[in-house]
Amino acid sequence: MKTSGLQRRFILVMALAVSSLAAAQRTPQFGLVTPTTGLMSPAMIRLAVPCATAVEPFDVDDYDGPFNQLVARFSQRVEKATVHLPRHRNGLKPCSLSAGEKFRLFVDQQADPINFMGAAWDSGWAQLDREDPSYGQGTAGYSKRYAATLADNATGEFFGVLFYSAIFHQDPRYYRLGQGGFRARLGHALQHRFIAVSDSGNRMLNYSEWFGTVSSKAVSNLYHPDNPRGFGPTAERVGLSVASDMSWDVLREFWPEVARKFKLPFRTPLK
Repeated sequence: MKTSGLQRRFILVMALAVSSLAAAQRTPQFGLVTPTTGLMSPAMIRLAVPCATAVEPFDVDDYDGPFNQLVARFSQRVEKATVHLPRHRNGLKPCSLSAGEKFRLFVDQQADPINFMGAAWDSGWAQLDREDPSYGQGTAGYSKRYAATLADNATGEFFGVLFYSAIFHQDPRYYRLGQGGFRARLGHALQHRFIAVSDSGNRMLNYSEWFGTVSSKAVSNLYHPDNPRGFGPTAERVGLSVASDMSWDVLREFWPEVARKFKLPFRTPLK
């Protein structure tokens, strides 16, 4: 099947996410905010009041355990697109991203070694499954599949993290709840791909996720000549991609517990 690569990625990320689930103490939940369904005006892109700046929760220099470079890279991959909600009612909201910062986030995601490692893994499985048979086999076939996988990642991040998030003035990052009951946190993670946070701090429909995913899957037909065309196959690829993104959000939500489980020096306190 053409979707087997996406299915493997979804299963792998879901396995990581499920392994992270741990009960948390009951604390106040994410406050209610007013939804908006339209485009935000340019004047509302940046918050007019002081905001809570991000802190680096994990530094490779803090960890000297096994595979420290790989562990650090993976942790930074998870945290780079994660926002920590303030734990105290101090009136401060997390700082939003400017258009330039969204561009830097997109570039950082593409330059991350984990991106290239993941593409190599996916391409190897695609080679074994003989996906995109017109690419052929051998080194030449693998090179084409590897380039196509990198293109898939780049187009997905471009449309979701940069292009549509700039158009709709949405924050492409995941806002970690980090407190409350397990169900509340799991529900918060799963709903992110449907409800996003605007640059002004309000909740709104996650146009960036859905428009970005549909656009990237449409573009992928240009260099995946063996992709089944039509609404049904495209909808299946979109659904699997969104499910994979939701799995990453679950992992991001419970990453502090994962880090502490494996004795990683995660700085943000749970309480």
